[in-house]
Amino acid sequence: MFSFFKRLRGSKGAGNETAETDAAPETVPDASDDESAAAPAPSSAPAAPVTRAPAPQAPNAPQADDTRKDSEVELEAVEIVPPPALDANAKKSWLSRLKSGLSKTSSNIQSIFVNAKIDDDLYEELETALLMSDAGVDATEYLLETLRQKVRAERLTDAQQVKDALRQLLIDLLKPLEKSLMLGHAQPLVMMIAGVNGAGKTTSIGKLAKHMQSFNQSVLLAAGDTFRAAAREQLAIWGERNNVTVVQQESGDPAAVIFDAVSAARARGINVVMADTAGRLPTQLHLMDELKKVKRVIGKALDGAPHEVLLVIDANTGQNALTQVKVFDDALGLTGLVVTKLDGTAKGGILAAIARQRPIPVYFIGVGEKVEDLQPFVAEEFADALLGN
Repeated sequence: MFSFFKRLRGSKGAGNETAETDAAPETVPDASDDESAAAPAPSSAPAAPVTRAPAPQAPNAPQADDTRKDSEVELEAVEIVPPPALDANAKKSWLSRLKSGLSKTSSNIQSIFVNAKIDDDLYEELETALLMSDAGVDATEYLLETLRQKVRAERLTDAQQVKDALRQLLIDLLKPLEKSLMLGHAQPLVMMIAGVNGAGKTTSIGKLAKHMQSFNQSVLLAAGDTFRAAAREQLAIWGERNNVTVVQQESGDPAAVIFDAVSAARARGINVVMADTAGRLPTQLHLMDELKKVKRVIGKALDGAPHEVLLVIDANTGQNALTQVKVFDDALGLTGLVVTKLDGTAKGGILAAIARQRPIPVYFIGVGEKVEDLQPFVAEEFADALLGN
């Protein structure tokens, strides 16, 4: 990947440095709702919309022609799945950490089925355990009622059979959330990432950038959180680790920073732009309006962008996470979620609540600070961890 960035930026003498701008670009359109505002003109040297880095060339080999017309290159959709580096041992380790993170809920549910009789007491205890897991009233009532019907219809008499039936119902409930993030359907693919402060948003961006590089995607980061210096510094550190450019300003309009980043990505032929935004509570309506402004400006920088609008939520916040999903979705039209901190005191049931009330795809879940601790969401794996299977 380093050779790819060096080839793209060699003519400018750029390495893995952070790109800084002192002021908003003159071509940034006004962020009002005036649809007549013109989008910036494409770069005079249109970048080839490739989705995979070219193979390294010999020192004397001729350089690839990056001036091909867009019509000459076909975009190739790439599905984000666990990268090949996640071998059997790494996968086992990942599942072990996930089960450990959800052990509070799984131990409660497991104890219910030990030498249990299929009666009202079992359902009452199960109701309590599901509510305590942050599943919420709606999802809990749905699971219990459906479980009762299944037990009667299939004449289940053994506690383990009932637990297996609950497992299948939980998988079926969570399955609509299991959707892969698709790359390569736009050039560049612009991703806007939102979330409240402390949810792990900036760290998740750094991890996602590494994931995308494993699929030969070049990445550019936009430090749109201009209100918090630590956020820019943190993003710059991830940029250095992943050898990607970070476009940032010391202060100013976050929409202008992200506009700059999208323009730079178009000129350099970058595959993915990931735009960090300032953390805010969903109750801060004036700040939510600023997020809407950022989204409008991104659309003027590149028609159809942002192609992905992700919300990073902290699984430890319980039902408050569901509130965040609803408010941010109403404001921005979310396309996916990243659920973090499932290795702490998280109870896990919040995903069942989301599946019932706002079934937005969960692209990734996280159980730690390392890059490999953020993995695509798989409903069956999550249900097994939640039930202690």
